[in-house]
Amino acid sequence: MAKLNFIDRAIGYVAPGVAARRVRNRIALDFLARGYGGANHGRLNNSWRTPNSSADTEIAQAAPWLRDRMRDLVRNNPHAANAVAQLVSHIVGDGIVPRAKTGNARRDKKINKLFEKFSKECDAGGKLDFYGIQDLVVRGMIESGDGLVQRVMLGQNHKGAVPLKLKVIETDQIDSTRAWARREDGSAVQGIGFDRNGKRSHYWLFDEHPGNSHINSISATISRPVPAKDIAHAYELQRVSVRGVPWGSPVIASLYSLGTYEEAEIVRKKIESCLVGVLVGADDDDGIGVELDGGDRRPAGVYDADGFVVEKFEPGMFAVAKGGKDIKFNSPAATGSYEAYKKSNLHTIAAGFRIPYALLSGDLSQVNYSSTKVGMEAFKRLVSSVQWKIVIPMICQPIWEWFCEAAYLERLIDTPDIDVEWTPPRFVSADPKKDAEATVAEVRAGLKSPQRAIAETGYDPDEVIDDIEEWNAKLDAKGIVLDSDPRRTTKQGQAHPPDPSDSNEREEPDDGKSEGQQAKAA
Repeated sequence: MAKLNFIDRAIGYVAPGVAARRVRNRIALDFLARGYGGANHGRLNNSWRTPNSSADTEIAQAAPWLRDRMRDLVRNNPHAANAVAQLVSHIVGDGIVPRAKTGNARRDKKINKLFEKFSKECDAGGKLDFYGIQDLVVRGMIESGDGLVQRVMLGQNHKGAVPLKLKVIETDQIDSTRAWARREDGSAVQGIGFDRNGKRSHYWLFDEHPGNSHINSISATISRPVPAKDIAHAYELQRVSVRGVPWGSPVIASLYSLGTYEEAEIVRKKIESCLVGVLVGADDDDGIGVELDGGDRRPAGVYDADGFVVEKFEPGMFAVAKGGKDIKFNSPAATGSYEAYKKSNLHTIAAGFRIPYALLSGDLSQVNYSSTKVGMEAFKRLVSSVQWKIVIPMICQPIWEWFCEAAYLERLIDTPDIDVEWTPPRFVSADPKKDAEATVAEVRAGLKSPQRAIAETGYDPDEVIDDIEEWNAKLDAKGIVLDSDPRRTTKQGQAHPPDPSDSNEREEPDDGKSEGQQAKAA
């Protein structure tokens, strides 16, 4: 119920309709005020631009600027370079390893050995292996927004394990000008073509990177359609879009501002150190300086020890000024807020890149085990999410399918459909001993299988078991007993008591007879 104030009653006595409209408008205003505060319009947020555009429209307009600026920061800003390097090293590490899972151990071993040979020679440029390609593609995704790999099929006279090569290309090679609305044969958005069902059909690619200085004008301006099945494309989907943006986009301005602030601080310090002191008011009898034109005709000003006018100051310089007698020393001003300002900005930059502050800055002065554990666990979940939701399905799985198809066409395997199990790299622990004890406790309690525990370390459980079996056989053949062998020693490193069942001598029951009587009876 709306309450009528004195003005409402007064107006209602003369013009009831006007008073009713006042009450209705007040009720509507009160209702709007109780909605989302972020949607209110007022003097403080009138300049806030919030266009209602699609993700593809926003990316198409801003992506070139974001890519170029982020690349410049990675080249010249140490914090940006370290942020990208930390993300790549944690997401890819030593590499995300595939292992065939057909259910036949002998067959799996054959396929894995074939892929291992292919992985060493898969780079079309001849520089990287399969895991180096993972590293370069993920770096492109984080730094430029998109990571791209192109399949290159070889002829019959190839010399590799399979007729397949991988070529890493940059997102700049996609011709973003290829865009048109839906028609009979499909549509195109930012250089990516789609069929009538909305599935990617091809990528419009330049033959060369348009930024290469050695290419001719034709290859820089003409793009050709490449089937989408020959392209593996990884990017982070924050909204429905066909391409991505650099991960550090929210803090590009902060990185640039911090860099310019540090540069200004360095210039200020250089200016302060250019002048140590000035001797003010030296007379002609002081013996300082030289006469000009046979006499002292110098006007009041600042001169060096040779009597020349000082137009440029240098670090540690001592100058002489005419007119007075005193020595003035330069006192550089201290800036106490520099460290606090930089630390605050680095916290913001770390949040923008989604990595812990300690990894970005290298500052461990206020870090303890508990805070590190909490921060790294959250970062570990982020890394695992990127591995399993972006890198493996968008990059690793397509490459595995290309490999299986090429091996099948070469008649090295009997089917191109080979199941695979991916093993991401082990996440480095801050306290390996405590984590190992926690894993052992989970296995003993039945919360985790030993196979899963081994797989989480980045190794293949079957290979680990085979290695243990082979190692134990070598130790037994040499008659060596290590205190780390649970078959022979306890957890404390002491030998197990002998097992009667392992003895070759049959134990006789003790019936009270002497040894001689037992021997005679035997």
